[in-house]
Amino acid sequence: MIATRNLRRARVLIVGCGDVGMRALPLLHARAAAPRVVALTHHPKRAGELRAAGATPISGDLDVRRSLARLAGLARDVLHLAPPQRDGDSDRRTRALIAALRRPRRSVARAAASHWLHADRAGKTSFIVPDGLRAAAKRRDGQRTRFVYASTTGVYGDCAGAWIDETRPARPANERARRRVSAERQLRAAGVKSGWRVSIVRIPGIYAANRLPIARIEKGMPALAEPDDVYTNHIHADDLAAILVRALARGRAQRVVNASDDTDLRMADYFDRVADAYGLTRVPRISRSEAQTRLEPVTLSFMRESRRLANTRLKRELGYVLRHPTVDAFLKQNARR
Repeated sequence: MIATRNLRRARVLIVGCGDVGMRALPLLHARAAAPRVVALTHHPKRAGELRAAGATPISGDLDVRRSLARLAGLARDVLHLAPPQRDGDSDRRTRALIAALRRPRRSVARAAASHWLHADRAGKTSFIVPDGLRAAAKRRDGQRTRFVYASTTGVYGDCAGAWIDETRPARPANERARRRVSAERQLRAAGVKSGWRVSIVRIPGIYAANRLPIARIEKGMPALAEPDDVYTNHIHADDLAAILVRALARGRAQRVVNASDDTDLRMADYFDRVADAYGLTRVPRISRSEAQTRLEPVTLSFMRESRRLANTRLKRELGYVLRHPTVDAFLKQNARR
């Protein structure tokens, strides 16, 4: 059973605890008043991994609304890192999450009968019912929910390589980006209606030692020639995790922040930098017309949008100092020539 005294600690709910979420866990635990972290998952096999990282797994699936009943009143702080479903213009998963979090408090008592995932040291998964859930929910009444949503800079659409900031209107050019805009609008509306402090963090291309385009380069997948190439934006996964945690503490209500580093590169130049750092052959460059016949539609969609992101809010409002200011700085430290 979970000790009641542990439930009295402030809680953070992570929805979509993948690579970035796992990187955020030690940062949350390192805070002065370390919160108890709960991670929503619909994969029972992940229970042991999450527990080993210091999170309490709770069973739930954003595509199955009834499985989210126990989320009501569960946590004051929410990190929403889960992507939308893969079809349609509206983000149904975020709508389901908002509905679950906004359920009346009386529903929390009923949710106490729901089971939480538990994995013992041997990795065997079982279920437990937390003690003191009703009392913990009552203590959280009146506390303002702090909500951080991990969105994408793809909502800006094509900006023809211009420098832009968060005041740029969202003009999503594909379904994937339209679903993100849908999620942002739903959360902003919920924030106004429910008094949540919603911070939206728009994220560009994420990289890390285990998230570089090595396989693409080794396969020789072509990039666009210079006249047709597009500007891309980047953020290291460790920086991103820290930015999301910082946004929980310092993000402004209903405010957007670009989580982008100081890199100023075109896409093909990025591939060249990685290839050079790891002793690989640079990928060939082709024209846009040739790319239409050789590359997959999803890859082409990223090659249709060019923009450069200003990160002034990140530095001034969140007070964040980048650990990896540029891709070049990271590659210089991690090159494998």
